[in-house]
Amino acid sequence: MANLGVSKRWVLLLLFVQSQTGHGHDEDAHTLRYTHDTFSAQVGKRNHFVMFYAPWCGHCQRLGPTWEQLAEISNEGDNDIRIAKVDCTIESVLCSEQDVTGYPTLKFYKAGETKGVKFRGTRDLPTLTSFIVDHVGGSSTVEDVPSPPEAVNGLLELTEDTFEKHVSSGHHFVKFYAPWCGHCQKLAPTWDDVANSFRNDDVVSISKIDCTQHRSICGQFDIKGYPTLLWIEDGKKIDKYTGQRTHEELKAYVLMMLGKNADEPSRKSSSTDGLPHAILSLTADSFKQGIEKGLSFVKFFAPWCGHCKRLAPTWEELGKKFFGNDNVNIVKSSR
Repeated sequence: MANLGVSKRWVLLLLFVQSQTGHGHDEDAHTLRYTHDTFSAQVGKRNHFVMFYAPWCGHCQRLGPTWEQLAEISNEGDNDIRIAKVDCTIESVLCSEQDVTGYPTLKFYKAGETKGVKFRGTRDLPTLTSFIVDHVGGSSTVEDVPSPPEAVNGLLELTEDTFEKHVSSGHHFVKFYAPWCGHCQKLAPTWDDVANSFRNDDVVSISKIDCTQHRSICGQFDIKGYPTLLWIEDGKKIDKYTGQRTHEELKAYVLMMLGKNADEPSRKSSSTDGLPHAILSLTADSFKQGIEKGLSFVKFFAPWCGHCKRLAPTWEELGKKFFGNDNVNIVKSSR
């Protein structure tokens, strides 16, 4: 009964906050800020939902007001949940201990446990609240707030209830299919492999939707045949994939759409337009090989990082200055 009470209280608080849309929130007025010491002391005593972030991260900045709203409805009174945040530029040791590899990383810690459950889904108030209710142990009584889809080895199965909310923000590669379609059946194991390749990547989601069961969604995206593979960003169709349906080609396409380089290193190579390529782009697989000769100056970056984007033109100019020097490599690597 206690869990049911928590669930009902969450639903009422959620409805109240949604009714107050348009009202401002002071940054971190309700959110708890944890250091390594306070994290160790408090997490485990009660349920915690923690955002690991970096101040310069654009996604973190956009999530900030929603996270503060979430803190406002939970950190007051006797709720058995606390909303907190950890600045990983300051608490780097703690973030490393918690396996934080990208920002923001959201983890739920159940009372009495120190191992967190990573949140995967759209970062809006109803979805975050539903996630908390599910993990606290209650059950939501609001029928129009569906639980976010659960990934199986990185692959999400979307429905009419979850599709719109899921693709409303971020990058998504979606397979529209029909179970009876032979080409779909042939693609299925490859699509599973692609999803598995990106299962730990918070920047993109790989999903599928059955058009025989969810025709309205497929109609909205004007699906004429199966399988249809669409790249969707912030709820809008950006591109239709028409290349080879191999694991290598599909993975390379995802990396290209994210602004990453999927190719093996080619020293001082030419780009696709035939012009000299001054910057050596390396991946985790090619990194060791790429820096084994000469002196290498490496920029580790994330495609969504604002500071990285501002540095890019300067880094390109630096690469051009050393283009003719075989003993110096100007490198970038998306980690």
